[in-house]
Parts: sequence; structure tokens; C-alpha cells
Amino acid sequence: MGHFMRSLLLILTLAPVAAAQTAGDQHTPADLLEPLHESITISATPLGPRIDLRNAEVFNKTLFTRDDQLFHLLDGGINAGQHEGGGKSLEIRRFGFNLDHGGVNGGLRVTVDNVAQNHATQGHGQGYLGSLKSLSPELVDEVTLINGPFSAEHGDFSGLGVVQIRLKESMPDVWTARLQGGSFETARGFLSWSPNVDRRDALFAYEGSHSDGPFLRPLNYNRHNVSGNYAWLLGKKQRFGFKWNGGTNDFQSSGQVPLDEVAAGRLDRYGAIGQGDGGNIRQGRIGGYFRRDLEAGAVLKLDGFVERSLFDLYSNFTFYLNDPVRGDGIQQHDSRLSQGGNAQYLRPHFFKGHSGILTVGGSVLSSQNLVELRQSVLRDPISLTTSAHAAVTNGGGYIQEQIDVWNGRVELTGGLRWDVFRYAITDRLEPQYSGVETAAKPQPKASVAVRPFGSLPLRGFFNYGRGISSLDARGVVRRPESPHINTTDFLQWGVQHNIGQRFSMLADYFLIKSSNQLVYIPDDGTIELSDPSTSYGYETKASFAITHHLSVNGGITKVLNAYYRNTEPRLYVSTAPHFVSNAALTLSGWRGWSGSLRVRAINRYRLDDADPTIRAAGHTVFDFALTRRLAANVDFNLAVDNLLGRSYWEMQNYFESQLPGQAPTERIHGTPGYGRTVVAGLSIRFGGK
Repeated sequence: MGHFMRSLLLILTLAPVAAAQTAGDQHTPADLLEPLHESITISATPLGPRIDLRNAEVFNKTLFTRDDQLFHLLDGGINAGQHEGGGKSLEIRRFGFNLDHGGVNGGLRVTVDNVAQNHATQGHGQGYLGSLKSLSPELVDEVTLINGPFSAEHGDFSGLGVVQIRLKESMPDVWTARLQGGSFETARGFLSWSPNVDRRDALFAYEGSHSDGPFLRPLNYNRHNVSGNYAWLLGKKQRFGFKWNGGTNDFQSSGQVPLDEVAAGRLDRYGAIGQGDGGNIRQGRIGGYFRRDLEAGAVLKLDGFVERSLFDLYSNFTFYLNDPVRGDGIQQHDSRLSQGGNAQYLRPHFFKGHSGILTVGGSVLSSQNLVELRQSVLRDPISLTTSAHAAVTNGGGYIQEQIDVWNGRVELTGGLRWDVFRYAITDRLEPQYSGVETAAKPQPKASVAVRPFGSLPLRGFFNYGRGISSLDARGVVRRPESPHINTTDFLQWGVQHNIGQRFSMLADYFLIKSSNQLVYIPDDGTIELSDPSTSYGYETKASFAITHHLSVNGGITKVLNAYYRNTEPRLYVSTAPHFVSNAALTLSGWRGWSGSLRVRAINRYRLDDADPTIRAAGHTVFDFALTRRLAANVDFNLAVDNLLGRSYWEMQNYFESQLPGQAPTERIHGTPGYGRTVVAGLSIRFGGK
């Protein structure tokens, strides 16, 4: 089945993808700029020329129960999955690198309304993406995936790409409600009120959900989110508003289970070794934004936010390896206050028959957080292992110019970003590890796209960008002699071909060089740098509109090699698949029916740097979604995840652990993928505007 489906995916992707570069909300009034480097845009608004056809309908209609489903719809070579069943942040892998929870080995930067979701120096990992739990999918207006560090607008954690999520400022109807329920005691409700107020946009929304998952020890995952927006239109050229978001997230967890115990029949794949794993999260954010249209099509945008979060995660990774009596349970704590702001000025211009756009901007992000690690038994802390107050400030500025020459057949982009970091640690247990360190790093960007034949929509392109990933402040201060910032140099070149909006294709080759991979140090819960690495391979993507209502798309990301430089014998980068693929058949708006059949697959991949025989299993999973318009304001929704009921492991890791009555053993541990999951719901709207 796996080899057959991968062959089918390859066939699908040889017929192609609407690949369009966007810069989030960076549109000039004249819409001067065509796409330059490959990206994907998903929108819940009607399809337009700058929107990728393959995902808009699916994203708008699908019933979401888990945050990783957003990344499944993004595709783009991203493999995302749950590490402990639901409540914990996603684990991300891309281009042959394991990004852990989003912030190491290059990182995948995720922003929501310009607010970075990657939390630096977090209790459970650098660049932790847990804030996405407070995101209600009905409120997503647009998602843009930038395929690498090619935009000067983005700095920290952008080495392997950027996901920009923009939320709605109002709903198309005054009242919108969605009720859904299904497998594993899943229940979810969403309600929004968006009053029709003259020259103002207003939105108030609530989401509540519960799920036990397929686990023998119920997940008991409960989530409550509130979100909103209130904006004033100040004349024809100015807009000012506030946005807020907050949520609670409570869950139990079965953790990862040893695969050898499952294979021997001594442990159910949905079982657990111990009790007490899970977490409690509280988060709230308020922000303001301002936009002014200036002369000659220029735009000024300002935004800022304040965020408060409390995080406690209870885990036991190695069971009884370090403490044979009480077990190796730990509590990871993060209490955080963050503030940030962005400023951006865009100006389109013309000179000697050429057009272009200048973008200048800057950002600042500051966080003050208490990070602690405790030994724990059944969520009862029994000893404090580490405790440090971290104050991390990141300021950055950038300039980028994009111009069209040769009657628009050549597009050139050049940019430069500069980021400065200040790491300050006050260690409450080991004062000798307190201190302050600073670091700065430039990030050049360059792109060129050429359409050699005026009548043929074939374009060749080359993109280069340097991205950065900051390190955990505790590790920086403990090891001041080591580099303080990881850099990722990303080169990509390829061809893109479009025939109207019905057929498009893209194929590219990529080369990624990282200054250092990152290694977790369990003794103090920090991260340090290891050897530099290289990854290279290719991508193919395609989209084809069979009819006005039916389309097919697919994509393959194939890593040909990923290894550590300067190692003899050569060591290879592990814990990430080298083959990630997707395909979808999408029905849109046909006689009240919409739906999609999607497939995602990864290959077997190595889990050890030196031993190629230690490998994780791959998987191929089908997902199905269907929407039927029952009345003008009522839709019936159905989603079936893992349609074929495939048994697979969502995440796998290789390390040493010990069970009662057994010797310490190096083995593979895994998180089981959900079985067939059926969810049905009704979407109701009143008071159309």
C-alpha cells in the first residue's frame, strides 16, 4: 500500500501547483508585484488570482479537532504531529531536519496577526509552539507559507520557513455557530457575534472543546478560547483596532510508549507506562494595530501586543531509568510575560519604465519568564532541579527592494535584516550561571525570477536567504564561548509554469547549510550546539482544475541526503523523514456539496546518527471531509480522519529507558496515531451582512 500510494502521489504531482509569493497583508493598491518565490496561501474568502486553489475550500469547510490539522492542510513538505496525543505542542519536521516543537535546527516561524508564536527559552523547548492551542480555525482569514528564509520581514526561527496566520476582523454574518461531536467523546462548540456597526468592525468569539482520544487512559483534553477584534475606520485612509485572544488548555497524557513492549504484546499501543503525565496552560494576549494609506500608494503599518502565559507540563520520558523507585517524572514550568511591536513602511515606485516596491521595517520582542524543572510523582513536585529567571530581548530592522525589469519579465529582490539579542539569566539555584550575553547577526536575502518567453508563462527562479534561530538563554550564559545564534543558509532554484488558473506546476532543488545542529542537554534542560550540517533534495508540486468545481493537487518533498559536516566516519542527521508527500481531490460548491479526499505520507527514516538500521516506520494516511448546504444559513459537516483506519506511529524517538524488572534498554518510543475518527457537525449563520 505504501509504495503504491507514493507512486500515485508522484504521478499526481507531475501535473501541478499554484505557487504564488505573497507577503501576508503587503498588497499595494495597484497590486504591482507578482509572486517571486514559492509560497502557498490559504484563504477563507472567495478564491482569487493570488490564492492557491487547492486548499481554500478545504480549509473553510473542514471540521478541526486538533491543531496539527492546520499543518496537514498547508502541506509544503511539513510533517507535523502530536508528541503526546493532543494537548502538547506539535513536533515539526521539514527538509530532513527535526525542529522539535518548532524552534531548533533552523526552525519554522509561526505568527498570528504578526505575533510570534515560537516562545524562546521556554520550559519545554526552544521556540515552543504551544500558543497555537488558543487558535480557533473558524477565525482564520488567511494563511501564507513562505518556503524558506526569503523575506527580510522575518527573523528568529525562520530558517526553514514562515507560516503567517491572519485572523478575521469581522465575520460575514452577525451570528455564527458550529456544533460538532464524534469519536472518542469528542465535542466542540464555536459561537461568534459580529455586530453590523457603521464604519467599525467588531467580533467576539468563544470556542470550547473536549476529547478523550483513543487512549486507554482518557486524554481528558479540555480547551476554552476567547477571541475578538474591534476596529475603527478613521476616514478613508486610516484604520485602528484592538485584538485579543486567550485560552485554557488542560489534558492528561499517556506519553510515548516503548514499541518493543507493544510488539511483544505486553502493552497496548494506546496504553501507558505510568500515571500523571499531562499539562495545564493559561494564556492571554491583547494587541493593537494601526494602518494608514499614504501618498502614491505607500502604506504605514504599526502593531504591538502584551501577552501573559502560565505553562506546566508533566512528563516521564525514561520511566525508571534514573530513579528506580519513584520514577523519572518531571514538571516543566514556564511563567512568562511578553511584549512586542512591529513597524513597516511600504512604498511602490516607478522609474524609467520599471516598477518596484520598497519595504522598510523593524520589530522588537521582549520576554521575561521564570523557567523551572522539578522531579515529580503523580504531578506532585518533590524536588527543584533548575530555576532561572530569563529576560530575552530581540530587536531587528530590515530593508527589502523588489523591482521589475525587462517589461516585467525579470523580477529582482534584495534585502537585508539585522537582529540583535540580549540574553539575561538570573539562576536561582546556581548563581555562578547567572549573567548577560549579547549577540547580533545579519541575514542577507536575494531572489531573481526570469520569464524568458513573453507569451509562455514559464518562469525560472533562484532564491537565497539566511535565517537564524536563537538559543535557550540558559545555555548561552552557561557556555559563553559557544556561538549564540544558529544560522541557516537556504538556496533554492527551479521552474514554475502556469496556464491560467487551471494548471500550474513547480519543481525546485534546494540546498540547506546549517551552522550547527542543536542537542538537548537533559542534566540542565538546556540546548547546546553540535556539528554543522547539510541537507539537499528537490520538491515537485502541482495543481490542476479538472472542472470549475473539481480540482486535484499534490506535492513531494524529497531529501536526497542530510548529514553532519566535518565528521569521519560520516554521521547523518536523524529523526526526520526524507520523503514527505501529499495529494488531494477537492470538490467545491457543486449543487450545495463540497468536500475533499486527502492523503499524506512519509517514508521510513533513521533515528540514529550512526546506525542506519535503527529506523522509524513511515505511514500513509487518508482524510475525508464533506459539507452539504442544507439551507441558506445551515451546513452539515462531516470529517473522517484516517479514513482507512490505518495503525501507525505519529512520532517516534530512540533513546534509553527502563521499565520495572527490566534492565536499561535503548529502544524506539512512539506516539500512536489516532485510528479512524469520525466527527459530524452543523454550521449555522444568522444575520448576513
